[in-house]
Order: sequence, then C-alpha cells, then structure tokens
Amino acid sequence: MEIQYTYIDAFKELQQIVADIETGEVNVDDLAAKIKRASKLISICKAKLIASEEEVHRLLRNLSSEVEEDLSSEEE
Repeated sequence: MEIQYTYIDAFKELQQIVADIETGEVNVDDLAAKIKRASKLISICKAKLIASEEEVHRLLRNLSSEVEEDLSSEEE
C-alpha cells in the first residue's frame, strides 16, 4: 500500500533533499536514490497542484452558473 502524502509533506521532504544536496550532506552512493525520491515527490506535488487547479475551475464554473441563474430569475 502506497502512502498518501499531503502537498505540504511532499514539498517539505523535497526541500530537505534539495538542502542536503546543496550542502553536500549526500554522499555519492546515495545521490541517485535521493534524486529518484525527489523526482517522485515532484510528481506528487505536481499532481496535487493540477487537481487543485481543476477543482478551483470547477467551483468557479458552478458559481458562475449560479450567479447567471440568479440574475435570470431576478429579470423575470
């Protein structure tokens, strides 16, 4: 079973990996694994951002439809 990460958790872990690499705290033997993990975390963050964006667009469309319906009913 795969762990479900929140955006914040994935982003924090990604930041830690980047910081470790930048400060040289990652030895060469672990570098490939860290980069692979960072790639996975980036995918998680991207998927969550895309899902959030789609949800916001859906909500805005629904809100726009409701406003149009309210305006139409007021005109009658």
